[in-house]
Amino acid sequence: MPSAAPRDRFGLTWHPLLAGAILTHGHRLDIVEVIPEGRFLDSRRAHRALRTLARQIPVAIHGVSLGLASAEGLDVARLDAFARLMDDVVPEHWSDHLAFVRAGGVELGHLAAPTRSALTVEATAENLDRAARRVGASPLAENVSTLLDPPGSDRSEQAWLLALLEASGSDLLLDLHNLVTNGQNLGYDPLALVDALPAHRIRAIHIAGGTEVVATTGEARLLDDHRHAVPDSVYALLERVGERVPHAIDVILERDGAFPTFEALLGELDRARVALAAGRARRAAAVATTPIVVRPAMDRLSNAGGVHRAAGSLERERGRQARVEALLASLYVDGAARERWLVDPDGESRRAGLDDAAREAVRSIDRAGLELAAASFAHKRVGRS
Repeated sequence: MPSAAPRDRFGLTWHPLLAGAILTHGHRLDIVEVIPEGRFLDSRRAHRALRTLARQIPVAIHGVSLGLASAEGLDVARLDAFARLMDDVVPEHWSDHLAFVRAGGVELGHLAAPTRSALTVEATAENLDRAARRVGASPLAENVSTLLDPPGSDRSEQAWLLALLEASGSDLLLDLHNLVTNGQNLGYDPLALVDALPAHRIRAIHIAGGTEVVATTGEARLLDDHRHAVPDSVYALLERVGERVPHAIDVILERDGAFPTFEALLGELDRARVALAAGRARRAAAVATTPIVVRPAMDRLSNAGGVHRAAGSLERERGRQARVEALLASLYVDGAARERWLVDPDGESRRAGLDDAAREAVRSIDRAGLELAAASFAHKRVGRS
């Protein structure tokens, strides 16, 4: 007798403008994802409100401020705030992003993709382990989108993610629109990346939409802005996830603004249900004829892992990478610093303490991507002020 289909859950990211409709239409949602920063993280009263919501519908906590991929490490006070929230609310799971969000005293106000290297694999795995121990539960780690290839990267996003999963105990919150975005901006096939990931490590899914943005040079990039409808390419990836992943997953629709009617959002979730079910049906048909063999993640690695370093060596390299992140943070948020760097990249990089190899890597930054990333960070900071 075939086994029962996994019970996948579908829901939305909570937003003040959607709160009333979420409560009214809770019977059509299986889960609500809540971003705690700015409303819920440090207020006991807000904790109680969130706990009340969690009694009515399952809640997941989705952080945006930890900077799990930061070479500077994690802020203990922020981790403790997450631990208190987890204790008060007892959510289904919690997550944050594989990004850095501050460096050199500069707060980006959003998520910046890290350099993809053996060093950042090790540093990120250490950060994930520290977060799990401090909070009391392992976070799901979300892949992030980027408008430019992070300077100093020596491997693909696929190789970096595989190495991180091998080094870390955290599973994935796989953002499918971020894969579509990076596939277009960095030049890879997002479907191939989904196929390469170990299916048993994918625990939740984000779906969202975005738009094309154009630099002053005329070069275009895809921006993941959570303000547009989910595109066909994301539903196609969701079908493949259903085909590959054997266990139940949570699928969350992210929408941050330019809201359509709530019925339209529910319609996108209905389409997501259809897409995932189609993949599940193909998997069931394949299992009925030929067992699906899922190779361990290590089998898929191709020169992706890093050599584990002695503690002192890792700290020195983290310091070196932290200086790169600090320079990038200033380029992303400080227009004057960006203009100085565009005129004299070597001089500005030298003044930022970068060594020869780091200066060479930063010199190759995609100028159009930098312009568009800076504009995106500025927009996010204004939206949160």
